[in-house]
Amino acid sequence: MPITFHHSLLKVCLTSSLLLSALAAPVSLLPSSTAFAASEEAAAPSSLPKVKVIGTGGTISGKSVDETSFQNYKAGTLLIQDMVDALPNKDRIAEVTTTQFGNSGSSAYSMQDLYDLSLQVDAALKEQDGVVVTTGTDTMEEIAYFLDLTVQSPKPVVVTGSMRPWTVIGSDAQANLYNAIKLAGSGKTKYFGTVLMLNDTIHAAREVTKTNDYRTDTFESPQLGMLGYIDEKNIRIYRAPARSLKPAYEWATPFDLTRIKKEDLPKVEIAFSYQGAGREAIDGFVAGGAQGIVTAGTGAGGISKAMSEARQKAIEEKGVIFVTTTRTGSGSIYSGGKNIIAGDNLNAQHARIMLLVSLSFSKNADTIKGWFETYGAPQVDLTDK
Repeated sequence: MPITFHHSLLKVCLTSSLLLSALAAPVSLLPSSTAFAASEEAAAPSSLPKVKVIGTGGTISGKSVDETSFQNYKAGTLLIQDMVDALPNKDRIAEVTTTQFGNSGSSAYSMQDLYDLSLQVDAALKEQDGVVVTTGTDTMEEIAYFLDLTVQSPKPVVVTGSMRPWTVIGSDAQANLYNAIKLAGSGKTKYFGTVLMLNDTIHAAREVTKTNDYRTDTFESPQLGMLGYIDEKNIRIYRAPARSLKPAYEWATPFDLTRIKKEDLPKVEIAFSYQGAGREAIDGFVAGGAQGIVTAGTGAGGISKAMSEARQKAIEEKGVIFVTTTRTGSGSIYSGGKNIIAGDNLNAQHARIMLLVSLSFSKNADTIKGWFETYGAPQVDLTDK
């Protein structure tokens, strides 16, 4: 009887000890492959797509103060190679290599930096089947649209990031990076131009915008909607950009950055209209050397009387080119005038990128207007089919 008691007590102590050890063990926030994953890798296809991941920083590479500091973190801390190394089962979807372009928040990059980034993407696509660019979400849509207009290769370019830093519980960083690699390697967005992939959803760079400062489903394409989504092994594409319907020989834009220098990128600004808006913003931008200005107007692009007077002066005296957009968040602008281009349904920040790129290749208002109508606002037209 005493022996039985001691054995029972010993079993209880051992069980309690193991339980306490398990509870006290630190939780790893970096996913690691398991023995099961390793055994699965042996059955992986021998020929995988080649995907280059170019890291630029942002929240996705952020390191938090602790595992529950969702807002207290330093963006652009972790290295992209370490992040990719931590992803489990990536060998099932692609042969992945990395390049560290930079490690800063998205808004820290200049337009000249984006020039270098675009050329790096194109260079990578000469050897790779697809490219993933990780960046911060604050100006992600602008970075993506710049790449969309300037990358000359039709191969997939996928921009991703996260709303939570890599090192917090429940981070969206790992899933977003993994799915972006999967999408780029699938080839399903070839000829789509640059796309965004976050929160399992796929969006066209031209149409997508950030709609919330914290939520993980922040990116939306107003009115037009997402292109598709990813559910584990299922990549579903239900809509394609109009550009993808063009013949291969007509697909690339005229904005080949190898034809210009980064110093050729002009100063282009955005002036916001509101009740009783003054003219000082436009006057100041012109005095500062702006060659182009986008107005974010009320309703269908309207601006105040003072702003309108400043715009007219800038056109007549400096030849500044303006693009009209709406501040409403959706809708199209159709009317223009001398040196005033209708922005169609581009939001102000997208229109600025389009105008900036256009002015880098021409100073002629009519030429730029034509580019806005064809490349800035591509439409599906099958009337002759």
